[in-house]
Amino acid sequence: MIKYNTPTAWLRYDSSQIFHELTEAKAAILALRNMPYQKEWVEGLQKLQIIREVAGTSRIEGAEFTEKELEVAMTESATELETRSQRQARASSNTYQWIEAIPDDRPINRALIEEIHRRIVTGADDDHCPPGELRKAEENVNFGQPRHRGCEGGAECEKAFSAFLNAIQTTYKEHDLLVQALGMHFHLAAMHPFLDGNGRTVRALEALYLQRAGLRQSCFIAMSNYYYEEKNAYLASLSSVSRQTYDLTPFLKFGLKGIALQTRRLLREIEQNVQKALFANLMHDLFARLKSPRKRVIAERQLKTLKIVLAAGEIKWSQLREQTAPFYSRVKDPHKAQIRDINGLGQLKTLKVQRLSDGDFSISANLEWPTLITHTEFFEQIRNMPTAKGQQFLR
Repeated sequence: MIKYNTPTAWLRYDSSQIFHELTEAKAAILALRNMPYQKEWVEGLQKLQIIREVAGTSRIEGAEFTEKELEVAMTESATELETRSQRQARASSNTYQWIEAIPDDRPINRALIEEIHRRIVTGADDDHCPPGELRKAEENVNFGQPRHRGCEGGAECEKAFSAFLNAIQTTYKEHDLLVQALGMHFHLAAMHPFLDGNGRTVRALEALYLQRAGLRQSCFIAMSNYYYEEKNAYLASLSSVSRQTYDLTPFLKFGLKGIALQTRRLLREIEQNVQKALFANLMHDLFARLKSPRKRVIAERQLKTLKIVLAAGEIKWSQLREQTAPFYSRVKDPHKAQIRDINGLGQLKTLKVQRLSDGDFSISANLEWPTLITHTEFFEQIRNMPTAKGQQFLR
């Protein structure tokens, strides 16, 4: 059993050992902030990131639910949810949305942390955990693997929590915000000041710190999803700090690596949206210039098909054929026309097609197409396009 002792130094670490990870994390955040994007892209990604965060923070706590159950938890009121895991997910979702709107000048103090905890457990765990209240005398908790014991309930819990809050307002401010975020994460988790909901509260508060470290202007990153994916390493790094008299270096290295990783993942998603926008602009521009009536009819169907593929990211041919069927309702041989149109798009290199083991095909947009073709080359390829009896992309 690893017992909690109030530390004498709240942010002790080897700065030379975390220099690389800190530099990588800050560079990733800077790249994300400087990436041009449309507001609607980030709003969509923000919702997705919150779903990932909620799924991660709930599953770290041992929650078991299907993707469908999580979807319901994110959309229905808490009173309509059947399982505790769903209620926890819903409470977490509401809390992260609330955190998103907290102004940067609001101090991180007792009132704020207790409010986060109150929101995290209300409607989910308040049947056994008083929302926003520290543990009282004889209310002790053991947690984690290997087993840890939080600070003793009552006077010791109050004393440790007050010392922690004082550190946040004083010595913490001498350090980088990313280091502050992860230092807070460790110490509040090790202290475990509440009867339940400690991990969820810690990770929500960490999200607020990351907003203030430069992520508010771009998009939220789902660190809980990283902690869940790397759960063994996550728990091991926390335990390592406890064993080394609160030298935070192992957890800082682990956490900073995750910040860089999750930020780059989000950056790639935004870059993909940029590529999709360029792709869509070029395809509309070029296909709209086809002059013959027959080519315009085919181009209209192909544009609709490309929109479906772009939205899906990747789709099976059998699914695409079903979704595009209404476009061919007036065609004499719909199936043959569908294949001809897809083959045409393939020969123009707008699509990537890969045969699957079940005999179907996986189809995705070739997002590099706008950089690989000029207007002149496009119309030259249209003129030289093989007939339907020639070489085909799908066979």
